[in-house]
Amino acid sequence: MQRRQFTQTLAAASAAFAFAPLSRAAGTQDTIDAKTVSIGCSLGITGPLASLGRELKQGLDAGIAQANARGGIHGRELHLLALDDGYEPARSEENARKLIADANVAALLSCMGTGNNQRILPLVDEAQIPYVAPQSGASSLRKADYRSVFHVRASYTDEARRLAQKLVAMGITDLAILYHDTAFGREFLADVNNALKAANQPKPKAFKLDAKGTQVNEVVRQALAAKPTTVLLGTAGDVSAELVTAFKKASPSMPLAATSVALSGDNLRQLGGRAAGLALSMVLPDAGRTSVAVVRDYQAAMRAQGYQDFSSRSFEGYVNMRVLAEGMTRAGRDLTRAKLRTALASLRSTDLGGLVIDYGGNAPYVGSKFLDLGVMGANGRFVG
Repeated sequence: MQRRQFTQTLAAASAAFAFAPLSRAAGTQDTIDAKTVSIGCSLGITGPLASLGRELKQGLDAGIAQANARGGIHGRELHLLALDDGYEPARSEENARKLIADANVAALLSCMGTGNNQRILPLVDEAQIPYVAPQSGASSLRKADYRSVFHVRASYTDEARRLAQKLVAMGITDLAILYHDTAFGREFLADVNNALKAANQPKPKAFKLDAKGTQVNEVVRQALAAKPTTVLLGTAGDVSAELVTAFKKASPSMPLAATSVALSGDNLRQLGGRAAGLALSMVLPDAGRTSVAVVRDYQAAMRAQGYQDFSSRSFEGYVNMRVLAEGMTRAGRDLTRAKLRTALASLRSTDLGGLVIDYGGNAPYVGSKFLDLGVMGANGRFVG
């Protein structure tokens, strides 16, 4: 699918909605349409994280198309209603209101961003609509009060702890962290500080980028002047690629580490050999590791949609859709939001093919504890 078609699809979906208050939303016990069922999503197809948003949607689309090719869920065809929010929290909130008010939207799926989801989750709680896989690992979103929210990925806190433990075990304690002045960046900084404190290590030297990431070269200069032994990036999207490029130019041997959301597949392809040696935390198996069954399923689904490039972000979208599809299957033919919520909460030791989802019966629901570290090779793929 070309980018123009991609954008037109989003625009058409957005135009189909008129604003409606939550009180008009379908009740939790109302049966969803017998022939089709819609899934709502708000994500940044434009804006600072556009490359991440596009790849996420590719994976969602691939998962839905694969389910439909197999006859849908209990004979229902699945539709994705994806609205662009430009990664702006206020627009995310408005989109979520529209989607929740649509009587045929069974669930929300993979809305992007920490600050964005901070605006969405109270609406989800009020409407009691099932919401699978908020596209953020922020621990602040994982509250026991949110009993309609089903996270899939491990948290940023888990990622920070794993990165800190690995670096400390390697004898690296003099760290610098560059972080985005966003809800995501600030929370990740706090996670790293807490992880290092738990390991009896000093706080990292912290350097803040403005929300638009406009002062990359200046912040890189400041960080290098502090003479750290390793730099940790608490950023996401294109600015991460700009930071890697700036560090490689100013100090080619400086070790760099980042989170699972730091770079899109497009970013890695643009970086090419400059990404070599970059350490990344991973919340899913490597999207190129075809020895894992769910990876093979994902790649087949992507190829069926005409995509030949595989990335961790599109893979995450695909996995998130698989989790929702599993819940819808278990909810039965007479689908309601309430039945879907109950079915999702009942998932125990569900193996998607090398990735286990288990919601454990208690909120906050977090399905996967998978966590790993990978190092990028010169070819833009994980080494080993």
